[in-house]
Amino acid sequence: MKKLDNELVISKAKSIGFDLIGFAKAVELSEEIEKLNIWLEKKFQAGMNYMERNIHKRKNPKEILPDAKSIISLGLIYNTPFYHSNNKEFGKISRYAWGKDYHLIIWEKLEQLENELKSIDSDFKSISYVDTGPVMDKVWAVRAGLGWMGKHTNIINRDTGSWFFISNIICNYEFEYSETIPDFCGDCTACIDACPTDAIVQPYVVDSNKCISYQTIENKNEIPLELKGKFENWLFGCDICQEVCPWNKKFSITTSLTDFYPKHKEFTYSEIIQIDEETFKNKFAESPIKRTKLSGLKRNAKFLFE
Repeated sequence: MKKLDNELVISKAKSIGFDLIGFAKAVELSEEIEKLNIWLEKKFQAGMNYMERNIHKRKNPKEILPDAKSIISLGLIYNTPFYHSNNKEFGKISRYAWGKDYHLIIWEKLEQLENELKSIDSDFKSISYVDTGPVMDKVWAVRAGLGWMGKHTNIINRDTGSWFFISNIICNYEFEYSETIPDFCGDCTACIDACPTDAIVQPYVVDSNKCISYQTIENKNEIPLELKGKFENWLFGCDICQEVCPWNKKFSITTSLTDFYPKHKEFTYSEIIQIDEETFKNKFAESPIKRTKLSGLKRNAKFLFE
Protein backbone atom coordinates (compact mmCIF):
# COMPACT_ATOMS: atom_id res chain seq x y z
CA MET A 1 0.00 0.00 0.00
CA LYS A 2 1.39 3.38 -1.04
CA LYS A 3 1.93 5.91 1.71
CA LEU A 4 0.93 9.55 1.54
CA ASP A 5 3.39 12.44 1.69
CA ASN A 6 3.24 16.21 1.31
CA GLU A 7 4.04 16.23 -2.38
CA LEU A 8 1.33 13.70 -3.19
CA VAL A 9 -1.34 15.52 -1.14
CA ILE A 10 -0.41 18.88 -2.69
CA SER A 11 -0.56 17.39 -6.18
CA LYS A 12 -3.99 15.85 -5.57
CA ALA A 13 -5.36 19.00 -3.91
CA LYS A 14 -4.18 21.26 -6.73
CA SER A 15 -5.58 18.92 -9.39
CA ILE A 16 -8.97 19.21 -7.66
CA GLY A 17 -8.73 22.98 -7.66
CA PHE A 18 -7.39 24.11 -4.28
CA ASP A 19 -5.00 27.07 -4.57
CA LEU A 20 -3.22 26.93 -1.21
CA ILE A 21 -2.20 23.84 0.76
CA GLY A 22 -0.36 23.63 4.07
CA PHE A 23 0.23 21.18 6.91
CA ALA A 24 0.11 21.74 10.67
CA LYS A 25 0.64 19.41 13.61
CA ALA A 26 -2.56 18.59 15.49
CA VAL A 27 -1.92 20.09 18.92
CA GLU A 28 -3.93 21.82 21.62
CA LEU A 29 -4.51 25.50 20.94
CA SER A 30 -4.12 26.77 24.48
CA GLU A 31 -2.98 30.32 23.73
CA GLU A 32 -5.57 30.81 20.98
CA ILE A 33 -8.39 29.51 23.19
CA GLU A 34 -7.34 31.94 25.91
CA LYS A 35 -7.73 34.79 23.41
CA LEU A 36 -11.07 33.38 22.26
CA ASN A 37 -12.34 33.29 25.85
CA ILE A 38 -11.34 36.93 26.40
CA TRP A 39 -13.17 37.85 23.16
CA LEU A 40 -16.25 35.98 24.38
CA GLU A 41 -16.10 37.60 27.82
CA LYS A 42 -16.27 41.00 26.12
CA LYS A 43 -19.41 39.81 24.24
CA PHE A 44 -17.73 40.54 20.91
CA GLN A 45 -19.48 37.48 19.47
CA ALA A 46 -22.76 39.44 19.59
CA GLY A 47 -25.59 37.02 18.83
CA MET A 48 -23.35 34.21 17.55
CA ASN A 49 -23.93 32.00 20.57
CA TYR A 50 -22.52 28.97 18.76
CA MET A 51 -19.07 30.48 19.32
CA GLU A 52 -19.47 29.70 23.00
CA ARG A 53 -20.14 26.00 22.44
CA ASN A 54 -17.72 23.09 21.97
CA ILE A 55 -14.71 25.04 23.21
CA HIS A 56 -12.99 21.74 24.04
CA LYS A 57 -13.25 20.70 20.39
CA ARG A 58 -11.94 24.05 19.17
CA LYS A 59 -9.01 23.67 21.54
CA ASN A 60 -8.07 20.08 20.75
CA PRO A 61 -8.68 18.43 17.35
CA LYS A 62 -8.34 15.04 19.06
CA GLU A 63 -11.76 15.74 20.58
CA ILE A 64 -13.06 15.54 17.01
CA LEU A 65 -10.81 12.80 15.64
CA PRO A 66 -9.18 10.85 18.52
CA ASP A 67 -6.16 9.76 16.48
CA ALA A 68 -5.65 13.16 14.84
CA LYS A 69 -2.03 13.92 14.00
CA SER A 70 -2.21 16.63 11.35
CA ILE A 71 -4.36 19.38 9.93
CA ILE A 72 -4.30 19.84 6.16
CA SER A 73 -5.33 23.46 5.60
CA LEU A 74 -6.62 24.45 2.18
CA GLY A 75 -7.30 27.79 0.51
CA LEU A 76 -9.59 28.43 -2.45
CA ILE A 77 -9.44 31.85 -4.15
CA TYR A 78 -12.77 33.54 -4.86
CA ASN A 79 -11.61 36.91 -6.16
CA THR A 80 -12.95 37.76 -9.64
CA PRO A 81 -12.06 40.48 -12.19
CA PHE A 82 -15.29 42.38 -11.47
CA TYR A 83 -16.22 45.35 -9.28
CA HIS A 84 -19.25 47.08 -7.83
CA SER A 85 -20.64 49.97 -9.83
CA ASN A 86 -20.55 52.24 -6.75
CA ASN A 87 -23.89 53.70 -7.86
CA LYS A 88 -25.46 55.04 -4.65
CA GLU A 89 -28.85 53.65 -5.70
CA PHE A 90 -27.54 50.10 -5.32
CA GLY A 91 -27.00 48.08 -2.17
CA LYS A 92 -23.77 46.10 -2.43
CA ILE A 93 -23.30 42.36 -1.91
CA SER A 94 -20.03 41.12 -0.40
CA ARG A 95 -17.70 39.64 -3.00
CA TYR A 96 -17.76 36.18 -1.40
CA ALA A 97 -21.51 35.93 -2.06
CA TRP A 98 -21.59 37.04 -5.71
CA GLY A 99 -21.79 33.51 -7.06
CA LYS A 100 -22.52 29.98 -5.89
CA ASP A 101 -22.38 29.19 -2.17
CA TYR A 102 -18.77 28.30 -1.42
CA HIS A 103 -19.85 25.56 0.98
CA LEU A 104 -21.40 23.62 -1.89
CA ILE A 105 -18.25 23.98 -3.98
CA ILE A 106 -15.73 23.21 -1.25
CA TRP A 107 -17.66 20.30 0.30
CA GLU A 108 -17.56 18.58 -3.08
CA LYS A 109 -13.85 19.23 -3.50
CA LEU A 110 -13.08 18.04 0.04
CA GLU A 111 -15.02 14.82 -0.47
CA GLN A 112 -13.15 14.16 -3.69
CA LEU A 113 -9.77 14.86 -2.09
CA GLU A 114 -10.44 12.72 0.97
CA ASN A 115 -11.71 9.84 -1.16
CA GLU A 116 -8.63 10.00 -3.37
CA LEU A 117 -6.31 10.00 -0.36
CA LYS A 118 -8.19 7.04 1.15
CA SER A 119 -7.91 5.18 -2.14
CA ILE A 120 -4.14 5.57 -1.96
CA ASP A 121 -3.95 4.44 1.67
CA SER A 122 -7.04 2.85 3.20
CA ASP A 123 -5.63 3.62 6.68
CA PHE A 124 -6.11 7.34 6.05
CA LYS A 125 -8.86 8.71 8.32
CA SER A 126 -10.18 12.24 8.22
CA ILE A 127 -12.90 14.71 9.17
CA SER A 128 -13.18 17.98 7.24
CA TYR A 129 -14.82 21.34 7.86
CA VAL A 130 -15.63 24.53 5.95
CA ASP A 131 -16.31 27.03 8.77
CA THR A 132 -19.36 25.04 9.84
CA GLY A 133 -17.89 23.07 12.74
CA PRO A 134 -16.04 23.66 16.01
CA VAL A 135 -12.69 24.30 14.34
CA MET A 136 -10.53 27.41 14.54
CA ASP A 137 -10.03 27.50 10.80
CA LYS A 138 -8.02 30.73 10.66
CA VAL A 139 -5.66 29.53 13.38
CA TRP A 140 -4.94 26.33 11.47
CA ALA A 141 -4.46 28.26 8.24
CA VAL A 142 -1.80 30.38 9.96
CA ARG A 143 -0.13 27.35 11.56
CA ALA A 144 -0.14 25.59 8.18
CA GLY A 145 1.61 28.51 6.51
CA LEU A 146 -1.23 29.68 4.28
CA GLY A 147 -0.66 33.23 5.47
CA TRP A 148 -0.71 35.47 8.52
CA MET A 149 -3.69 36.94 10.32
CA GLY A 150 -4.14 40.54 9.29
CA LYS A 151 -5.28 43.25 11.65
CA HIS A 152 -8.77 42.84 10.17
CA THR A 153 -8.63 39.15 11.28
CA ASN A 154 -8.65 37.78 7.71
CA ILE A 155 -5.75 35.59 6.61
CA ILE A 156 -3.39 37.27 4.12
CA ASN A 157 -1.13 35.41 1.71
CA ARG A 158 1.76 37.33 0.15
CA ASP A 159 1.06 35.97 -3.32
CA THR A 160 -2.73 35.89 -3.41
CA GLY A 161 -3.96 38.47 -0.92
CA SER A 162 -6.85 37.61 1.40
CA TRP A 163 -9.67 36.79 -1.01
CA PHE A 164 -9.72 33.06 -0.30
CA PHE A 165 -11.89 30.59 1.57
CA ILE A 166 -10.38 28.28 4.17
CA SER A 167 -11.19 24.62 4.80
CA ASN A 168 -9.41 22.08 6.97
CA ILE A 169 -8.96 18.33 6.99
CA ILE A 170 -8.19 16.78 10.38
CA CYS A 171 -6.44 13.48 9.73
CA ASN A 172 -4.53 10.62 11.36
CA TYR A 173 -1.42 11.05 9.18
CA GLU A 174 1.90 12.68 9.97
CA PHE A 175 3.41 15.06 7.44
CA GLU A 176 6.31 17.46 7.15
CA TYR A 177 4.81 20.55 8.70
CA SER A 178 4.78 23.91 6.95
CA GLU A 179 6.69 26.92 8.15
CA THR A 180 4.55 29.74 9.49
CA ILE A 181 4.67 33.08 7.69
CA PRO A 182 5.67 36.23 9.59
CA ASP A 183 3.16 39.04 10.06
CA PHE A 184 3.75 41.48 7.19
CA CYS A 185 1.10 44.02 8.21
CA GLY A 186 3.82 46.17 9.75
CA ASP A 187 2.68 49.64 10.82
CA CYS A 188 -0.22 49.65 8.33
CA THR A 189 -3.64 50.46 9.81
CA ALA A 190 -5.58 50.87 6.55
CA CYS A 191 -8.26 48.36 7.53
CA ILE A 192 -8.75 49.86 10.99
CA ASP A 193 -8.92 53.42 9.64
CA ALA A 194 -11.37 52.53 6.86
CA CYS A 195 -13.96 50.66 8.92
CA PRO A 196 -16.95 53.04 9.03
CA THR A 197 -18.36 51.54 12.23
CA ASP A 198 -15.04 51.20 14.10
CA ALA A 199 -15.61 47.44 14.40
CA ILE A 200 -11.87 46.68 14.52
CA VAL A 201 -11.51 47.84 18.11
CA GLN A 202 -7.80 47.07 18.19
CA PRO A 203 -5.43 45.26 15.82
CA TYR A 204 -6.57 41.64 15.36
CA VAL A 205 -9.78 42.13 17.37
CA VAL A 206 -13.22 42.68 15.81
CA ASP A 207 -16.34 43.55 17.80
CA SER A 208 -19.09 41.77 15.87
CA ASN A 209 -21.71 44.08 17.40
CA LYS A 210 -20.30 46.86 15.22
CA CYS A 211 -19.41 44.77 12.17
CA ILE A 212 -21.47 45.38 9.01
CA SER A 213 -21.07 41.75 7.94
CA TYR A 214 -22.45 40.49 11.23
CA GLN A 215 -25.34 42.96 11.26
CA THR A 216 -26.43 42.26 7.68
CA ILE A 217 -26.00 38.47 7.74
CA GLU A 218 -25.90 36.89 11.20
CA ASN A 219 -28.04 39.30 13.20
CA LYS A 220 -31.65 38.04 13.32
CA ASN A 221 -32.97 41.10 15.15
CA GLU A 222 -33.20 44.78 14.24
CA ILE A 223 -29.98 46.58 13.34
CA PRO A 224 -29.01 49.10 16.07
CA LEU A 225 -30.06 52.64 15.14
CA GLU A 226 -26.69 54.06 16.18
CA LEU A 227 -25.23 52.37 13.09
CA LYS A 228 -27.66 54.14 10.73
CA GLY A 229 -25.89 55.95 7.90
CA LYS A 230 -22.59 54.11 8.45
CA PHE A 231 -23.04 51.07 6.18
CA GLU A 232 -21.80 52.70 2.96
CA ASN A 233 -24.47 50.89 0.92
CA TRP A 234 -23.51 47.37 2.05
CA LEU A 235 -26.67 45.30 1.77
CA PHE A 236 -25.19 41.87 2.53
CA GLY A 237 -21.76 41.53 4.10
CA CYS A 238 -18.93 44.04 3.77
CA ASP A 239 -15.55 44.04 2.00
CA ILE A 240 -14.15 47.40 3.09
CA CYS A 241 -11.31 46.09 5.28
CA GLN A 242 -10.15 43.78 2.49
CA GLU A 243 -10.60 46.31 -0.31
CA VAL A 244 -8.28 48.82 1.35
CA CYS A 245 -5.60 46.26 2.26
CA PRO A 246 -2.38 46.98 0.32
CA TRP A 247 -1.79 43.27 -0.15
CA ASN A 248 -5.07 42.96 -2.03
CA LYS A 249 -4.47 46.11 -4.04
CA LYS A 250 -1.05 44.96 -5.23
CA PHE A 251 -0.92 41.20 -5.11
CA SER A 252 -4.37 39.61 -5.23
CA ILE A 253 -5.08 37.21 -8.07
CA THR A 254 -8.38 36.07 -9.54
CA THR A 255 -10.03 32.67 -9.50
CA SER A 256 -10.49 30.44 -12.53
CA LEU A 257 -13.79 29.16 -11.07
CA THR A 258 -16.68 30.81 -12.91
CA ASP A 259 -18.99 29.54 -10.14
CA PHE A 260 -17.70 32.51 -8.12
CA TYR A 261 -18.40 35.02 -10.90
CA PRO A 262 -21.13 37.55 -10.08
CA LYS A 263 -24.77 36.61 -10.38
CA HIS A 264 -25.84 38.77 -7.44
CA LYS A 265 -23.55 41.77 -7.16
CA GLU A 266 -25.86 44.62 -6.19
CA PHE A 267 -29.56 45.46 -5.92
CA THR A 268 -31.75 48.54 -5.77
CA TYR A 269 -34.13 49.12 -2.89
CA SER A 270 -37.18 48.44 -5.07
CA GLU A 271 -35.72 45.17 -6.38
CA ILE A 272 -35.42 43.80 -2.84
CA ILE A 273 -38.73 45.12 -1.54
CA GLN A 274 -40.63 43.58 -4.47
CA ILE A 275 -39.20 40.07 -4.04
CA ASP A 276 -41.65 37.50 -2.66
CA GLU A 277 -40.74 34.34 -0.74
CA GLU A 278 -40.93 31.98 -3.71
CA THR A 279 -38.83 34.25 -5.91
CA PHE A 280 -36.28 34.63 -3.12
CA LYS A 281 -35.95 30.86 -2.68
CA ASN A 282 -35.54 30.28 -6.40
CA LYS A 283 -33.25 33.22 -7.07
CA PHE A 284 -30.88 32.50 -4.18
CA ALA A 285 -31.20 28.70 -3.95
CA GLU A 286 -27.43 28.19 -4.40
CA SER A 287 -26.33 31.56 -3.04
CA PRO A 288 -24.96 32.47 0.41
CA ILE A 289 -27.52 35.29 0.43
CA LYS A 290 -30.21 32.80 1.45
CA ARG A 291 -28.55 32.75 4.88
CA THR A 292 -30.05 36.09 5.85
CA LYS A 293 -33.55 34.99 4.71
CA LEU A 294 -35.91 37.30 2.81
CA SER A 295 -36.96 39.10 5.98
CA GLY A 296 -33.32 39.90 6.77
CA LEU A 297 -32.57 41.12 3.25
CA LYS A 298 -35.61 43.42 3.29
CA ARG A 299 -34.64 44.66 6.75
CA ASN A 300 -31.18 45.51 5.41
CA ALA A 301 -32.60 47.34 2.39
CA LYS A 302 -34.91 49.42 4.58
CA PHE A 303 -32.03 50.22 6.96
CA LEU A 304 -29.96 51.49 4.03
CA PHE A 305 -32.50 53.39 2.02
CA GLU A 306 -35.46 54.44 4.19
